[in-house]
Amino acid sequence: MRDPHLPAALGGPGWSPRTASLREEIGTLWSSCGADTEWMPLKRVLMHRPGAELGASSDPGSVQMLEPVEWEEARREHEALEAAYRELGIRVDLIEPDGTPPPNLVFAADLFFMTAEGAVIGRPASTVRAGEERLVAYRLAALGIPILRTIRGRGTFEGADAMWLGPDRVMIGVGFRTNRDGARQAAGCLQELGIDAVEVEIVPGAMHLMGTLRLVDRDLAIARPGAVPTRTRAILNEAGFDILTAPESPELSAGQALNFVPLSPRRVLMPAGNPRTRRWLEDNGVRVIQAAIPELAKAAGGIACMTGVIMRAPAQTAGGAG
Repeated sequence: MRDPHLPAALGGPGWSPRTASLREEIGTLWSSCGADTEWMPLKRVLMHRPGAELGASSDPGSVQMLEPVEWEEARREHEALEAAYRELGIRVDLIEPDGTPPPNLVFAADLFFMTAEGAVIGRPASTVRAGEERLVAYRLAALGIPILRTIRGRGTFEGADAMWLGPDRVMIGVGFRTNRDGARQAAGCLQELGIDAVEVEIVPGAMHLMGTLRLVDRDLAIARPGAVPTRTRAILNEAGFDILTAPESPELSAGQALNFVPLSPRRVLMPAGNPRTRRWLEDNGVRVIQAAIPELAKAAGGIACMTGVIMRAPAQTAGGAG
């Protein structure tokens, strides 16, 4: 029983205890956010509209790009991509840092991983991208998104290496972008939320887990040929996924054909100019919307890389715009 003679500040009459959980406060005290699958309807994304900083690609290897990028055309493509999301009813927030951004900031998906209660901020593996995490953390905080963990020490972790198998399990790819220390730090944060995290190996030559595998529904995975090891396949099968392997094609590399974003179950936004892969997806029951990114693709990424997911409809709901 509370002492009626104490002031409210010390627990007396008028003290109002906070009983709601963080998850219950999202959408009221905190901005609407959260994700616990890869395939439920997409609601909100974080992106960076590139500018003259892409001119650094005149020496592409020095900034981890494939070819020189004409930045004005790349910016127009990005603006069209943003418009495509908005036309689909998806909110687009932009990072918009002060000063000249680093050239790879356009690949926002690498910089954080969203949970149902907030974001895990990554720590990119390359010196070229070091510090991008500070810019995305600042923007997420300004938007009112809870930040649950920032990868520290010598850990490296990129959001494109983490993937929801379902609301209670996440797969984390370990390779040259995400090391074991970073993966275990991210897994520790997830475990605090009651989520199991399983590590898998990324095959040599693959940049991220995202580049080898996309989950388009609760029971359907799309794999890149030769890029999903036996153990990873076993984990997917155990989780209830059928795995379809895309036909080998130059589209997978040059066209970033599998670097697509699931908009809702079996509906994706993919790079235009990949007719063979598009037909194959549609033949397998996946609806396709396209956006052209030929100039942006020269920077060594696709639509999924450029799309940081802030919010999807929660797994227990079946509807929603997407």
